[in-house]
Order: sequence, then structure tokens, then C-alpha cells
Amino acid sequence: MFTGLIREIGTIKAIGQQSGLTRLDLLAPQCAPDLELGASLAVNGICLTVTRLSGPTVTVEAAVETRRVTTLRRWRRGDRVHLEPALRAGDPLGGHHVLGHVDGTGRVLRRRSAGRSLLLTVQVPAELVRYLLPKGSVAIDGVSLTVDGGPFVDRCTANIIPHTLEQTRLGRLEVGKSVNLEMDILVKAAHSTTAEHTGTPGATPGEIDDAVATKWTMEKLLGRGFRRHGR
Repeated sequence: MFTGLIREIGTIKAIGQQSGLTRLDLLAPQCAPDLELGASLAVNGICLTVTRLSGPTVTVEAAVETRRVTTLRRWRRGDRVHLEPALRAGDPLGGHHVLGHVDGTGRVLRRRSAGRSLLLTVQVPAELVRYLLPKGSVAIDGVSLTVDGGPFVDRCTANIIPHTLEQTRLGRLEVGKSVNLEMDILVKAAHSTTAEHTGTPGATPGEIDDAVATKWTMEKLLGRGFRRHGR
């Protein structure tokens, strides 16, 4: 699990294919000393496994499915990428819960200055729009961001503050650029819960809140020895 707070901007030193896997050599002098073989590293929001360590160079591997659903297939040697090691027990959670399991890709539609901040508008695939909530969270290329108040039809806008612009490469994204999207895991879980209670895959934010509250509150009460009336 990750937080969406970028630890380092690394550089792709080499990309290769072997036995159906994509192998990436990353120059990551800040992250490398704290990693070990088998550890997880989020690369532009994609959770990948560390398979080799050599000084400041970290090697990770990605499966064919990862190439299919993410922007990885467009990466080239020399590209700069966001890096975040996996969250460890006891570490502070400063962003939001991010799994590193990319849900799909979007495309930068617009960028506009707002004082020292940047308003970044990203197209969101139709199947993912239902996971957007007003002032909710989304990870764009692995960066934890808060979206606007909607309404969400096919896009969302995030206000990227100066600190985030300095610590990430979001400010360098050009219109038309593809980005990785991971929707908020709590919203996805709420939709799943709503479907379980109502049989309806989609729901309004209010219906989601009611369904989640009903399920978890009742479960907790019954678990503490309370019984429904008449039983």
C-alpha cells in the first residue's frame, strides 16, 4: 500500500523485454538504499516488484497486463517517473490509501494557472467516472490529489499547489498526455457495498453513505451482543 506522496523523481535508465515481462532499470538514489529484493515500488502509480539492486539503480519488472492497462507501454529510456516505496507499519499516512493497482488511463485535457497553483483537467474513462466524489481523492501518475466539486461527466479537475508542483512532474504534463489513474479504494468499496445491499452497481454519494453506514453500524452492534428487536 502507498500514500500517493512521491518520494523521488527517478530516471529510466533502460527498458527491456524478457519472457513476456518488461524490465525497467531506474536511477533512484533516494529510494534505493531503503529497498530490498521483493519490495514493492510504485512507479508513476504502478506497484512493481524490485528484482535487483545495484547501488542507486533499482530494477523492477512488469507483466503484460500491466502494460495493457497503464501508460507503461509508452515509456522510454530517459523518461522521469514518480517513485514511492511501499508504506510500512507505523509510517504516517499523509495522502490517501493507494494500492498501486491502476484502474485505467486518462488524458490531460486542459491546464490553467490559478495564482501559483495549476488547475489540471483530466479526461476520465466512462467506467471510472462513478468513483469520483466531490472533493474526493484520485491518484494521477501515483500522486494523491483532491478533485473539484463536479459534476463529473467525463473529466475531473485538480488544483495542484506549488509544493506538489515542485515535488512531482505534474506541472510538466502537456495537453494530450496520457496518465495513470487509480480511483479511491474507499469509494470503490462503497460502491461494492451498495451493489451488495441494493443490487445496483451505480449509486449517488448519498446512497453510498447510507449503505455503508447501515452495513457497518449493524455489523458492529451485532458483534457486540446486541440483537434485532423480536429476536
